[in-house]
Amino acid sequence: MNNFNFNNPTELLFGKGKVKKVGKKVKEYGSKVLVVTGGGSVKRIGLYDKVIASLEENNLEIYELSGIEPNPRVSSVRDGVKLCKENDIDLVLAVGGGSTIDASKAIAGAVFYDGDAWDLFAKGIIIEKALPVGTILTLAATGSEMNPNFVVSNLETEEKMGAGSPLLYPKFSILDPVNTFTVPKEHTVYGIIDIAAHVFEQYFSHTESTPIQDRWAEGILVTLKEESMKVLANPEDYNARANIMLAGTMALNGLISIGKETDWASHGIEHAVSAVYDIPHGGGLAIIFPNWMKYVLDQGTDKFVQYSTRVWDVDPTGKSDKEVALEGIEKTREWFNKMGAPSSLADYDIGNDKLEVMAEKATAKGTRGSYKVLDKDDVVEIYKMSL
Repeated sequence: MNNFNFNNPTELLFGKGKVKKVGKKVKEYGSKVLVVTGGGSVKRIGLYDKVIASLEENNLEIYELSGIEPNPRVSSVRDGVKLCKENDIDLVLAVGGGSTIDASKAIAGAVFYDGDAWDLFAKGIIIEKALPVGTILTLAATGSEMNPNFVVSNLETEEKMGAGSPLLYPKFSILDPVNTFTVPKEHTVYGIIDIAAHVFEQYFSHTESTPIQDRWAEGILVTLKEESMKVLANPEDYNARANIMLAGTMALNGLISIGKETDWASHGIEHAVSAVYDIPHGGGLAIIFPNWMKYVLDQGTDKFVQYSTRVWDVDPTGKSDKEVALEGIEKTREWFNKMGAPSSLADYDIGNDKLEVMAEKATAKGTRGSYKVLDKDDVVEIYKMSL
């Protein structure tokens, strides 16, 4: 295990009816709030009215930015920055899924920067001051409700890039599983795959002697495997929704990666696909990850054997390590398919005409990954496996 420091300052308010606390929480940071929402689902499920009522009860001045896209655009971030500057906003409140939260973090981080918001990504500008952010989560997926990172797309340059700052840990996040009851099946599935992918990126590591971190990660994966079938059978299964929601938060709040080298190649590879073709992030990960697993297997089967036997109960009797590993990888693909996820780029009508372009974008800042270091040619091969 490597040396590490760990601190996560986000306060979680988890459970039924917790949204009533939002006005009181916001008031701790000021009197003016920018409420950021997505495409309208928060209004359809009645959550918006509850949020506004709580804010009004606490005499808060409310401003709004709606219409945040599934792959949040830098253009929306610019709109939010403008609203914050013009109205002296005290806190940015994201009400929605990971995209809404990511956009809110980007807005909060760009408010005090004199240049364009895209500079945070393209130029790696260090965020020295930021507005506080609060979140009310409606989709279990990204874990953005309890980490300081965010991803934004630029349609003009066909780029999808991430940034982060310790200043952008949400001050508080409200998680009520009831608010996920009406999430469409497709988005529920993509969210579950995104959570699993976050675990994979941290689990598959060459760092030695990390049994606690591995067991935490495996516990999240087994929980996802079991609860995914329950929630797809009954979207209003509160306990299943709650377990998946908590799994999403714990998968990316920093806990399971302490003391470990992590990978993150597959996310970079997928980001290039969704930047060019604007496909759902979870759908892209469902396609890419099993192929990444197969491609990097030659760098060490031990972790994949552990994954296969502990998460998928693969019986190793009479099998080589590689056979055990491949069986676990195949079971991963079968799970994704059983949930209804895509299995190839062709499912999104993506052919081989832009593989080089995507690989160039994926490796624009250098090689990817650590389990196996990948260059542009490696990424092209993974795309070819994914066609």
